[in-house]
Amino acid sequence: MPRPTRRDFLKSGFAATVLSGIGAALPARAAKRSATDFVTLGNSGVQVTRLAFGTGTYGGRVQRELGQEQFTRLVRHAYDRGIRFFETADAYTGMPQMLATALKGIPRDSYKLMTKFRLHDMDDRKATIDRLRRDLNTEYFDILLMHCVRSPNWPQEMKPLEDEFSEAKVKKIILAHGASCHGLQALRQFPGTRWLDVALLRINHKGTRMDTPSTQDTNELGDVHEVAAHARQIHAQGTGVLGMKLVGEGRFTSPQDREAALKYVMGLGAVDAVTIGYKSTAEIDEAIERMNRVLNA
Repeated sequence: MPRPTRRDFLKSGFAATVLSGIGAALPARAAKRSATDFVTLGNSGVQVTRLAFGTGTYGGRVQRELGQEQFTRLVRHAYDRGIRFFETADAYTGMPQMLATALKGIPRDSYKLMTKFRLHDMDDRKATIDRLRRDLNTEYFDILLMHCVRSPNWPQEMKPLEDEFSEAKVKKIILAHGASCHGLQALRQFPGTRWLDVALLRINHKGTRMDTPSTQDTNELGDVHEVAAHARQIHAQGTGVLGMKLVGEGRFTSPQDREAALKYVMGLGAVDAVTIGYKSTAEIDEAIERMNRVLNA
């Protein structure tokens, strides 16, 4: 085999230099984002998957009517697909218990759990929190929310409950606390309320089942512009923002509307994660694939 000449050596060295220079000039590819990525909710330190499994479609009726066996299959499918954030509420009759059964045997530190405290359960707040833990078979909640604040004075009116949540947080019974919102009058108080670690807001591109000036739920379209503006303010103050009603509580029956809703909400830059209720494994698969596509478009 002939020995390499000095010219060969110089040629190879020159080529290597050129190629390394080209490589350095190429921009680094942005990492792909996924529905099942873990994201941090504001300054709370709590990490959840970007897509959650919701159990409250029409107050949980849709999930409840599946029955325990089918619901458990749905939860396990979501878990196997990488969704590790599950949310429910005391007001979703039977759903906390059904979710606890569905998650039984899965390591508690492998998923995140959020539930909501009904505001009329104010007589013995500590006892209610303990009951919620029993219902979900958990020692702690990653997130506990006041459910469905409506009053424009809720930060003052709910001060005893805020204090109870804060005490539970010190004891590590709650890792993060906050509120879910129904109505613009209540939502207008979220910016500036530093007690909120997490805010759960109704948001989509059409205003369907979103916040209006009324303190009651109506079928009127909500104010998308105002809700989005508040979401940005809330997010900027370090509060984690979760989105709900992404598919208009099931009213977005066309794939185009579901795509547009996800594209709008994930494009705001102010919503960390979203929750969607499902009734089939196909809906879970679609939500994951659709979110992955929107995130990387």
